[in-house]
Amino acid sequence: MSNYLPPQHGAWAFLGLPLVLGATVATATPLTLVVAVAWVAAYPLSYAALGLVRARHPARFRRPFAVWLAVVLPAVAVLVVSRPWLVWVGLGYLVLFAVNLRYARRNDERDLVNDLVFVAECAAMVAVTWAVGAGERSWSPPASDTAPVRMWVLVIVCALVLLGATLHVKSLIRERRDPRYAQASKVIAVVSVPASVTLAAWWGWPQGAWLVVPFLALAARAFLVGGRSMRPGAIGMIELTGFVLVVLAAVLSSS
Repeated sequence: MSNYLPPQHGAWAFLGLPLVLGATVATATPLTLVVAVAWVAAYPLSYAALGLVRARHPARFRRPFAVWLAVVLPAVAVLVVSRPWLVWVGLGYLVLFAVNLRYARRNDERDLVNDLVFVAECAAMVAVTWAVGAGERSWSPPASDTAPVRMWVLVIVCALVLLGATLHVKSLIRERRDPRYAQASKVIAVVSVPASVTLAAWWGWPQGAWLVVPFLALAARAFLVGGRSMRPGAIGMIELTGFVLVVLAAVLSSS
């Protein structure tokens, strides 16, 4: 199974967060599920594609690539037929994937810049999820000025949460010997709190106040967990809990 599923287990939570956040402000349609299938399956597909490009034994990635391609292609076909403007979105993601490919060829996938590109890809999916529900069968996506303010708030929320998680996890595992990552993690955590207050006001009081709660928890996590020696599994569970709090805050703010 190692050839079929990427070893970065935390990435699955990164993929799921924007879909759930987008769904809280999107019009529910069957296409929302199709978007989720295409988005999630595209991750192991890209992993297999990168394996074909750079692995010492690329043949072992041929079958996983074919399997995931068989999942992604029908979903993409349905989406393009229903929302032709998604072709332009797909081209944008291909440009970002080219950046990922460049780092993969250098065997440096975990470079911070590459991680930030992944954060951008995920945050943008909040808007894509909303647009699929609100869009029509045309070559033009929904106009940006028709998007609800709350969608834009959740795009920023998603970006802040994933950026904080990226720096925090790096500071505890891969970059634990570099104090700059721990400092950056704490700075982002602290700055995110007043930013969340602004986002809550943009969302609308009093419901928007829920959005501040997870950022307070994530700020506490940055200081209480930062610098400790922990197993990756425990770190992952703490981050997943933070993601769940963010989703709950979005749901409660929408109610």
